[in-house]
Amino acid sequence: MSFDLQRLKASLLPHPLTGAFVTEDGALHEALTPAAVLFPIVRHPARATVLLTQRTAHLRDHAGQISFPGGRVEAGDASPVHTALRETEEEIGLAREHVQILGFLPEYRTGTGFRVTPVVALVEPPFELRPDPFEVAEVFEVPLDFLLDPGNHQQHEMHYRGSLRRYYAMPYGDYFIWGATAGMIRSLSERLQASAPCGMVAL
Repeated sequence: MSFDLQRLKASLLPHPLTGAFVTEDGALHEALTPAAVLFPIVRHPARATVLLTQRTAHLRDHAGQISFPGGRVEAGDASPVHTALRETEEEIGLAREHVQILGFLPEYRTGTGFRVTPVVALVEPPFELRPDPFEVAEVFEVPLDFLLDPGNHQQHEMHYRGSLRRYYAMPYGDYFIWGATAGMIRSLSERLQASAPCGMVAL
């Protein structure tokens, strides 16, 4: 499928919006920790991909899970963009000069106590990565069109802290993409589907 950059940008928020959010099943509404992630779309000549990380197994939050690079907002961060770029440089060594910010998805509120601003960006190769071995077990890419295709979005259930919770998953080869990462991908997919003229195929 072709990569329609203009339609992608048109589906995004131009600025983070207070009050615009997606709530994960089981998410709290108070005392949420602010965070930001980079949703990095790599524009290869043949096919756009999304850069993802697998977190190391010993981390306190979301150990072993597949995630976007990002993390908690720190006191010196001027904006969600600053947080996302800083965390991306720290986690995988992607220099910010390779990153073009396209826009934002609605804030994503997780069942683990975070309110995450997804910062969608275009990454132009070639670039070098230097993953932090303490935080990142692996960095890999998944085709963007695979992730955005609703046919690849599975719905699962699990019991967590005494409640039945539903979540999306997008298995890709040996990778099980689920939880907040899958939820944010689903958020972009839904916005693109809503903005597409009748009969137009998603990216």
